[in-house]
Amino acid sequence: NYCVHRRGQGCPYTVSVSVLGLTVYISVFLSLTHFPLSDQEQVARVLERAVLESRVREMEEENRQIRLQLSQLQGTAGQPADGANHTECPRSPTVLKCELIHVACVCAGHNASRDVVTLVKSILFHRKNPLHFHFITDAVANQILSSLFQSWMVPSVQVSFYDADELKSEVSWIPNKHYSGIYGLMKLTLTKALPSDLTKVIVLDTDITFATDIAELWAIFRKFTDKQVIGLVENQSDWYLGNLWKNHKPWPALGRGFNTGVILLYLERLRRIGWEQMWRLTAERELMSMLSTSLADQDIFNAFIKQNPVLVHQLPCFWNVQLSDHTRSEQCYTEVSDLKVIHWNSPKKLRVKNKHVEFFRNLYLTFLEYDGNLLRRELFGCPSHATSESVQLQGALEELDEDDQCYDFRRERITVHRVHLYFLQYEYTPTGDDTDVTLVAQLSMDRLQMLEAICKHWEGPISLALYMSDAEAQQFLRYAQASEVLKNRKNVGYHIVYKEGQFYPVNLVRNVALRNANTPYVFLADVDFLPMYGLYDYLRKSVVQLDMANTKKALVVPAFETLRYRLSFPKSKAELLSMLDMGTLYTFRYHVWTKGHAPTNYAKWRTATTPYKVEWEADFEPYVVVKRDCPEYDQRFVGFGWNKVSHIMELDAQEYDLMVLPNAFMIHMPHAPSFDISKFRSSPGYRYCLQTLKEEFHQDLSRKYGAAALKYLTAQRNI
Repeated sequence: NYCVHRRGQGCPYTVSVSVLGLTVYISVFLSLTHFPLSDQEQVARVLERAVLESRVREMEEENRQIRLQLSQLQGTAGQPADGANHTECPRSPTVLKCELIHVACVCAGHNASRDVVTLVKSILFHRKNPLHFHFITDAVANQILSSLFQSWMVPSVQVSFYDADELKSEVSWIPNKHYSGIYGLMKLTLTKALPSDLTKVIVLDTDITFATDIAELWAIFRKFTDKQVIGLVENQSDWYLGNLWKNHKPWPALGRGFNTGVILLYLERLRRIGWEQMWRLTAERELMSMLSTSLADQDIFNAFIKQNPVLVHQLPCFWNVQLSDHTRSEQCYTEVSDLKVIHWNSPKKLRVKNKHVEFFRNLYLTFLEYDGNLLRRELFGCPSHATSESVQLQGALEELDEDDQCYDFRRERITVHRVHLYFLQYEYTPTGDDTDVTLVAQLSMDRLQMLEAICKHWEGPISLALYMSDAEAQQFLRYAQASEVLKNRKNVGYHIVYKEGQFYPVNLVRNVALRNANTPYVFLADVDFLPMYGLYDYLRKSVVQLDMANTKKALVVPAFETLRYRLSFPKSKAELLSMLDMGTLYTFRYHVWTKGHAPTNYAKWRTATTPYKVEWEADFEPYVVVKRDCPEYDQRFVGFGWNKVSHIMELDAQEYDLMVLPNAFMIHMPHAPSFDISKFRSSPGYRYCLQTLKEEFHQDLSRKYGAAALKYLTAQRNI
């Protein structure tokens, strides 16, 4: 019955629609001729909607009724056996407050690791229960995700990792044509891979987006009959019907088959019935005729279910709305509120054809760009297990004095920023001579335009840390994927440090880039400098020439600058000296901050043909090549001021020899002043706190290096 409301007067007009076979009977009570025109239109719309809905259902109604009766006999009354979407009278079992929900996912490579983050965000956004994620990963995904979750520090979330390499032998014998490769078969091994005391788990593909609390899905385990061991949604394409093209021969399946993007696995029961042996026997039998799988694990799951239909619990299709081409996914929902899980299971992903794809895409993009810091919230009423990192952080916070004028600076030093390592595909093959050098730098969104030029000037490996918001990281991804220069360079590691707080944590960001360099030596640079052509090869030769492997040296690359946005870049030292004499180039910051680079001794450099040693002086901040295990940058210095000066000071305290290279140079390109230098210039409080941090750094240096560090304090007082 469809009710037509009129100005809040209850339900005066009732349209009754009944469906039986192919005949639609519509009886309308009260003559439409007695309605006002607006009411006639209203009823007409209701009729139109009723007829459309009836047409969708009429061809399957009889079959649905039979299945419904069967499901009631099996004790599953109230759940539609056809998996269709009926949410008018929900009778979902509840999940206990603070009950731990287990989620498993197979993840391999850089791209899948990015997808997992969006999936996890959508789950965290809606969740009200503690979660335990189980990731079966290759070495790449393990490094990325372990670092991400450790720095994310989400309360009431546990994470476990399992080595996919140890499972490869279980499935490597199965020929597989699916683009997911061997990792697309690993869900078959979960009873073996996951802990033996884990009784049940939700298994998800990486291209899933949740639109509801995952606890609702977890609750369906309570609907399983005693014999059911696996919960799946019916496949929404015609793949397993075998009619997509001539001679199409899919693996055997029950009806339309099932999609394995969302699975409820009752692990305890699966182990009890001998799942490992059963799926192997099924695969061996079918491969004799099929020769290989087309849809990876999904083919084997379906062949198994075809032989053992009593073991499957069919989930309503809104738990896996499959957005591949030519699917019946639109029958899974009538309202936005019906959606539970969206599955981008087409290789086209966001470019898939669907009349509601704009809505789905916007939902996905919401989580893609959502600020992950906002998901670090405690669960109300559920005590969170405190990690050693969170205890240490809490202790450091309690030691801070909120009345301290420099509280914000001190607070920034202990802020834990989320870090996503290797945001894009990264490939690096070590050189055999142990002389390789990585260019290390950091940047934010306003320096993005420098990346292509740097890649053209430096052919060696690069480690870049990018300080960005979640939304900016996606803008960067689109920029990099559209750039012919960047997408063809695989030896550049891009590491996202997500924004939090009011300061730019420049030295923290630098340290992320430094820690993730994979070569014996690093060139510590800034992203707004272009290295001379050929500098990479020259530095590798200098490493050997100066016996860097057995001595403590920091090789200084002299810095210059131009005020011109368009510069004919010098191809040699001779050409640079000519431009210097003509006033096209200058020694770096000679007119603003002479002390920063004066100790390089540019006059000597003009005629030098061999490396020469220079002494440390106050405020010296050259760009240097050092061993990768050099001291890290001091993270108390944020924003503008003393971030590099303090690092060079510590190199000197550790007795590094500062050696200037005679045939190396780099040129600073012009850009607008940063926000932090503007704050330094305009805020007395900022300058006061920077001076306070300097004094505290000197004290720490004295405690660390003893009497040898007194010269730095003396030098500072003489300025």
